[in-house]
Amino acid sequence: MLRKMCDKKRKRLKRKFHIRKRIFGTIECPRMTVTRSNRNLYIQVIDDSTGKTLAAISTLNFSSLQANVLGSKQLGEEMGKGLVKKHISTIVFDRNGYLYHGVIKALADGLRKVGIIF
Repeated sequence: MLRKMCDKKRKRLKRKFHIRKRIFGTIECPRMTVTRSNRNLYIQVIDDSTGKTLAAISTLNFSSLQANVLGSKQLGEEMGKGLVKKHISTIVFDRNGYLYHGVIKALADGLRKVGIIF
């Protein structure tokens, strides 16, 4: 399956599988996964022990936010506020194979600004 894909996508999926086999979210410390496209950014907080999504947010929910560095930081702050309301203070950050710079780093900084620990 990985052989027919372009090299950039294949490298990302290889990183994704390597990361995903080591992390697991629980109800006390759920897994937060990030998915991005060219236009939007999607975040989910998942309890892997039950397979339930505890919270989800995307740039589609806000007409003013875009999937750039500034928009992802604001999206991280909004997600952090929602997690604080649900009494979730620690998460496991699943960057989904994306490199930790740019949009992904800004999202993590926005979460840390609100007080989420990971």
